[in-house]
Amino acid sequence: MHINHVAIWTDRLEELVSFYSTYFCAVAGPRYDNKNKGFSSYFLYFASGARLELMSMPGIRPRFRSEAVQDGGLIHLAMSTGSKAAVDALTKRLISEGYTCLEPAHHTGDGYYESTVLDPDGNRIEITV
Repeated sequence: MHINHVAIWTDRLEELVSFYSTYFCAVAGPRYDNKNKGFSSYFLYFASGARLELMSMPGIRPRFRSEAVQDGGLIHLAMSTGSKAAVDALTKRLISEGYTCLEPAHHTGDGYYESTVLDPDGNRIEITV
């Protein structure tokens, strides 16, 4: 078995598509619109076969987000770059382009090398080797 996809609600659909395409090499499929529900979504495809669904619909309440406090439930996406140098370069690029870095690149106690940044909606993204 494997995870088929992960989905994120957003009120910045096009901005998130651009973010994941620009920085994480995602390829967006066609936009799906359900006019009866006001629902729109994109599936983003990654070279590994993983998919991310970005969804938007009026009336969806934003969840509480805090840089200092982590909520229960799904807390981050971990994106693998393939090397420490790529982690460093992507983290530096995101910071230079105005994105929030919660944790600079570092070695974790469980053996990862990673940084943590926020996407435009404040979702935590771990950039790993």
